[in-house]
Amino acid sequence: MTDVLRRGRASLAFGFFAQGVAFALLVTRIPAIQDRYGVSDALLPAFLAAVPVLAGVGSVATEWLVRRIAPSAVLRWSQPVVLLALLGVGAGERMGELAVALAVFGLAVGALDASMNMLGVSLQRSYGRSIMLGFHAAYSLGGILGASLAWVGARWDLALFVSYLPVVGVLLPLCLVGSRWYVDGGAESEGGRAEKGKGEGEGEGGGGGVALKALLPLCLVMTFAYIGDSTVSNWSAKYLQDVLGSSEQLATVPYNVYMVTTLVGRAIGDLGVRRLGAVAVVRGGALVAAVGFAVVAGAPGAWAGMLGFTLVGVGLCVLVPQTFAAAGRLFPGASDAAVARLNVFNYVGFLIGSPLVGVLGDAFGYRGAMLVPMVLVLVTLVYARSFAAQPDRYGGGHERPRTADVGRGSNGV
Repeated sequence: MTDVLRRGRASLAFGFFAQGVAFALLVTRIPAIQDRYGVSDALLPAFLAAVPVLAGVGSVATEWLVRRIAPSAVLRWSQPVVLLALLGVGAGERMGELAVALAVFGLAVGALDASMNMLGVSLQRSYGRSIMLGFHAAYSLGGILGASLAWVGARWDLALFVSYLPVVGVLLPLCLVGSRWYVDGGAESEGGRAEKGKGEGEGEGGGGGVALKALLPLCLVMTFAYIGDSTVSNWSAKYLQDVLGSSEQLATVPYNVYMVTTLVGRAIGDLGVRRLGAVAVVRGGALVAAVGFAVVAGAPGAWAGMLGFTLVGVGLCVLVPQTFAAAGRLFPGASDAAVARLNVFNYVGFLIGSPLVGVLGDAFGYRGAMLVPMVLVLVTLVYARSFAAQPDRYGGGHERPRTADVGRGSNGV
C-alpha cells in the first residue's frame, strides 16, 4: 500500500499545481479582464467579492457531499469545471457572461479547495509526518507558472482566450488522468459517511464531531492569512501600477515573486515543522509577513514594493497549510467536516480583504490600506498555541507513537 500512498501523494500534488496555475491566470490578469469587459473601478470589488462568496457556498456543499461520496470524486470533477470556467472568463464579451463564468469558477473552486485539502490532511495522517506544506508548495509552483504565462500574455498583448486556451487544453486531460490515483481517507471517507448519525466524535461537539469553540481560533487565523493573501493577489498589480508607477508588464511581477517565495518557504516548511514544531513556524511566519506589509506600505518605488511582497510571501506561506493540518489533528474522527468548515474562512478572508483594501485605499490611500493586513497578521500570534501538536507532533523527536495503517481508523487512510 506504500505505492498507493505515493501515487496518491503525487497525483494530489499535481491537482494543487493545476489549481495554482488556474488561479494565478485569473488574478494576475485582472486589469486585462477589467478592460475587456469595461468593469469600472467602483464595480471591480463587487466582482472580486462574488468569487469567494460562491466559493464558500461550494465548500459548505462539499461538507454535505462527502457524507455521501468520496472527497476524491468531488475533486475529480470540480477541477475540470474550474479550468473550463477560466476559459469562459477569457471567451466572453459582455459583462453578464463574465458574471456567469466567475460564478461557476467560484462554486467549483470552493468544492475543489475543500476536497483537495481533505485528501491532503488524510494523507498526512497516513504518512505520520508533516507533508501538507509540500502540497501547498505545488500550488505555489503552479502559481509561478500561471503568473509567468500571464506576463507573457501581457507582454505580447494576447487576448485572454488565446492565453487561457493552451493551458486549459494541457491541464484538463492531465488532471482527469491523475485523478485515477487519488487516495481517500479510509474509514473517514467511507465508514464515516455511513456513520455520521451514530454519534461519531461525541464529546467534541455537535455537527459531525466538530466543536466550533475548538475550531474558532483556526478559523480566525485562516481569515487573517487570506486577508493578507488576497491583498497580494488582488491588489499587488494595481498597487505597483497606480501607486508606485510601474508599467503594466512589471505590475504582473509581484504576484510571481510572491509565489516564488511561497514555493521556497513551503518546500522547506515541512522540515521546519518537524524540527521546531508548528507553533514556532507559525509565529515566525506571522512576524515576517507583518514586516513585509510594513515595507510595502512605505515603499518609495516598485522594486522596494516587490521586496515587501517577497517578505509577505515568506511569512504567509506557512500559515494556511498548518491551519488545515491543525484542524486534522484536533478532529481526527471528523477531519473532512473540519476542513470543509475551516475552508469557508479562506473565502471569508478573501471576501473581507478584497473590498476592504479597495474601500480603505479610496478613502485614505492604498499605502495606509496595506497596514490593515499587517495588523491582522500580527493578531495570529495570539492564537499560535492552537497549532501545538499533541499526539501528531511530527518529526525532530516529535513523532507520533505509531503511524496509522492504510484503511484503518477514522481518516487514517
